[in-house]
Amino acid sequence: MAEAQDLWVHPDCSPMPTDRRGPFVVLNDGSLLTIGANEALVSSDDGETWEKRATMYEGEGSGIPRSGPMIRTADGTLVLVYMDLEDYVFDWDPATGELNADLDVWAIRSLDEGHTWVDRQRILDGYCGSLQNMIQTSSGRIVVPVQDAITDPVRHGQYCFVSDDDGQTWRHGNLIDLGGRGDHDGGFEATVVERTDATIWMLIRTNLDRFWEATSETDGLYWRRLGPSDIDASSSPGFLLRLDSGRIVLAWNRLYPEGLSDEEKAEYPRRGGDRRSEPNASWHRDELSIAFSEDDGRTWTEPVVVARKKGGNLSYPYIFERRPGELWITTGGGPTRIVVNEEEFVE
Repeated sequence: MAEAQDLWVHPDCSPMPTDRRGPFVVLNDGSLLTIGANEALVSSDDGETWEKRATMYEGEGSGIPRSGPMIRTADGTLVLVYMDLEDYVFDWDPATGELNADLDVWAIRSLDEGHTWVDRQRILDGYCGSLQNMIQTSSGRIVVPVQDAITDPVRHGQYCFVSDDDGQTWRHGNLIDLGGRGDHDGGFEATVVERTDATIWMLIRTNLDRFWEATSETDGLYWRRLGPSDIDASSSPGFLLRLDSGRIVLAWNRLYPEGLSDEEKAEYPRRGGDRRSEPNASWHRDELSIAFSEDDGRTWTEPVVVARKKGGNLSYPYIFERRPGELWITTGGGPTRIVVNEEEFVE
């Protein structure tokens, strides 16, 4: 693991066999597939070595494939959603409120275990700061949260894009808009999971000291139940995953470092009140925590810090259940690459 000498890892965790961040899917033959820079890569040794399977797109122009949320559907189709960093622009003038931003979202899929990739298309012409996860629901619908920048005033809102044909076509529902003003304000970078009652549950990054939650009773298309959750969080996204055991796991950055007194919490540094956001928000990213729920996210086990590094930016988590109960957890903003045994953290 990069910079491992500076990174504390929970003693019940172990290093991942690969330094790749993901995404990972398991293919028919048990091998793993991940995405590089316009490449599909395959490993038959649990990620220790990788071989190129395909160049994903050989044309010119925008939308060159790269890493992003990926799933293997019930029918065996690989679906990847990713951002077009080649054309990235984000320029906001806080004096005038004018925004010039571009970070489009694209999708592509494979019908043959990653050998060829088809139906490459732009699904959002706008600005999406990050893509957290994507699921296929029990009905077969694919659901992926996609944010977009809003103007007058500048802030971010949250959509969900859905596909009912394994990623061949896409549409989106209503915009979730929590208001705010700033280039990191609003509600955005959401993560979703399906509950046992077939509703879809969303946790949304905010600057309001906790995730906001939304519920969809229309299989992820429209969101009409919205409010603050009971889960404290810094201004960072989380990652939800339904496990083989039936539990839900959440990885995220909590509001404050573990063990602070009330006085220390009151003095903890915050950012905001400027171009970033109207509220002064905690940007605590020195610790990555996990918790488990057996009742669809209504109650949780006590959060446990699994990685810690001062100034480490252990944020933008990703979880992959390599085998039942064996969780590979990585972070996009820091060096976390760890294996968590589910049963070690569930009483």
